[in-house]
Amino acid sequence: MEPLKIVVTGPVGAGKSTLIRTLSETEVVDTDALTSENIGKETTTVAMDYGTLHLGDQLLYLFGTPGQDRFDFMWDVLSDGALGLLMLIRGDKPEDFVAARKQLDYITSRHPVPYVMGVTRQDRPPVWGPEEVAPFFGLPLQRVVGINATDPQSAATPLIRLLELMLEDQRAV
Repeated sequence: MEPLKIVVTGPVGAGKSTLIRTLSETEVVDTDALTSENIGKETTTVAMDYGTLHLGDQLLYLFGTPGQDRFDFMWDVLSDGALGLLMLIRGDKPEDFVAARKQLDYITSRHPVPYVMGVTRQDRPPVWGPEEVAPFFGLPLQRVVGINATDPQSAATPLIRLLELMLEDQRAV
């Protein structure tokens, strides 16, 4: 089977790098740099994260985008050739939902691929869960998954859901 390119995207601090580090079976390539702005953390991704993962006999290439708008050109670069998109948002930071919606619309308007939304920090209540997030984004509940990006089983859940959607789309063709 040919490897599948999956893009992991979302606002700053959503858990993109963490998810890729949690799941990758190979050493993660990252481009973290010290932040030059007050974004709530010391380092930030400035180009991409990259890791690999096998789900059964399927190899996934995981490409993580930077979260800051000033790196939006990388969203296009990394999304080129992607077969699926995983959008992460922090369940404890609903003030980022509008930015996440803009980012999701930006990418999917240029790269129309199946996508799933992962709501991170479900291990740190109180947070918004999939039931509250799905209506905000106008998504069916099956496309929104609550996760803990530091737990391998939990972090794999939205990728499995994404692969299921990709198979459904392929069968419909």
